[in-house]
Amino acid sequence: MSITKRQSGNYQRGTSLLEVLVTIVILAFGLLGLAGLQAKIQLTEAESFQRAQATLLLADMHERISVNRDNAANYVSTGAIGTGDTQPTDCTAVTLQASRDICEWSNALKGASEKMGTNNTGAMEGGRGCISQVQAPDASAGVCFPGVYQITVVWQGKNPTSASALTCGQGLYTPDTTRRAISSQVTVGLPHCM
Repeated sequence: MSITKRQSGNYQRGTSLLEVLVTIVILAFGLLGLAGLQAKIQLTEAESFQRAQATLLLADMHERISVNRDNAANYVSTGAIGTGDTQPTDCTAVTLQASRDICEWSNALKGASEKMGTNNTGAMEGGRGCISQVQAPDASAGVCFPGVYQITVVWQGKNPTSASALTCGQGLYTPDTTRRAISSQVTVGLPHCM
């Protein structure tokens, strides 16, 4: 009788310690990448929130000037309105409509609509606004130019980008490449112009 020997191979079962360590290192790099991505997403979300707030405040002043178009020239500001200005926190004593609108807009730019404790949190960081006259209205016979006013909202961004060409708030943010700005124009027609 011949006896057959069973051939036994050295087959490995399970995973080695080296394979486990390599897997852990790969997972660690992946998780670090996700953590970095999460930080960028939060920063982008904060920038997006501030831009949305600035857009709402820009539209607010655009509407205020459009409603009070006969006194549109009274909205023109010599400096930045909002953070750092001298507007009162209570605008009820301000009697002229344009002055009251500017006072209320200043408080909105400062974030007074929402508070956390005693801190204003309802708007952008360092929110300011400027209103300038681009074209003076001219009701002269044969001319009839409407008044054109530019409204600009600026705020402190989180990351440096290129500096805005708009001059509102220039030099008030360090560095100026963190100054974000949006702008729109209001055209005030002359309905009685001939």
